Amino acid sequence: MIDLGVSIAGIDLENPFVLASGILDENGYTLVEVLRSGASAVVTKSIGLEERKGYIPPVVYELPYGLLNAIGLSNPGIEHYSHEISIAIREKKPIIGSVFGSTPEEFAHLSSRMEDFGVSAVELNLSCPHVKGYGQEVGSDPNLVRDIVRSVKRKVDVPVFAKLSPNVSDIQAIAEAAIDADGFTLINTVKAMKIDIYARQPVLSNVYGGLSGSAIKPVGIRYVYEIASNFDRPIFGVGGITTAEDAVEYIMAGASAVQVGTAVARVGKRVFNKLISEMRDFMEREGFSKIGDMKGVALRR
Repeated sequence: MIDLGVSIAGIDLENPFVLASGILDENGYTLVEVLRSGASAVVTKSIGLEERKGYIPPVVYELPYGLLNAIGLSNPGIEHYSHEISIAIREKKPIIGSVFGSTPEEFAHLSSRMEDFGVSAVELNLSCPHVKGYGQEVGSDPNLVRDIVRSVKRKVDVPVFAKLSPNVSDIQAIAEAAIDADGFTLINTVKAMKIDIYARQPVLSNVYGGLSGSAIKPVGIRYVYEIASNFDRPIFGVGGITTAEDAVEYIMAGASAVQVGTAVARVGKRVFNKLISEMRDFMEREGFSKIGDMKGVALRR
């Protein structure tokens, strides 16, 4: 019998496929639809203290190998988001609240409010590559990362995941700074840009954006492998997961579960049931009875 269930930082998931932050997750009803479409859990849109409108269009550009986006962390603000959480938690599946801020105090307050709303865990966005004063700018300072994670851990009882950036010179130093977190999410988008040679200007209003999708999967695999080799923390693998084989690669590199984003934008919500079916077929063919049998098998210890 094939068992797709996994546990990550004490959170039980019926399968290893979770909706990543930033896709179909601003509205409680779309979160419900995703959960009903096979996702074992969802990560909310990154939420800050106050409403933020984000950048003016164009904010998303589709490439043959992924998506380039600079949304600008648009969100309704933490107090307005409670209603969306109240809708999503009716599905009785884990909801992971993503938050962003600029100081340890902001992160702690936002995480505490998410816990008040009933989330199963919080994910700290320490890695958005295109908004000044947040995300990557915060997440590239080891001392600040350490203070943020410790402040949040003192404030909440639910598991805390630190979402780290690939756009840093030494991700191990950042992971070490975030070691008090219950787990890591690897990776966020890769800072990138594209120029329209006929319009003679960048395709995004913000010029720079975050690249997601199949183009960054080898980067994500590399970082999951590197962090899993050096830190004893559960990991969500993220970046370019379109097929079950992609997910297996992350799991064999050391991830406990994976988050799916760009594939949802391209294939639709049905991608989760597709991944579940493909995973069952793969495990049957390869003789694996449970997800844990594959975890970290590629690591050279």
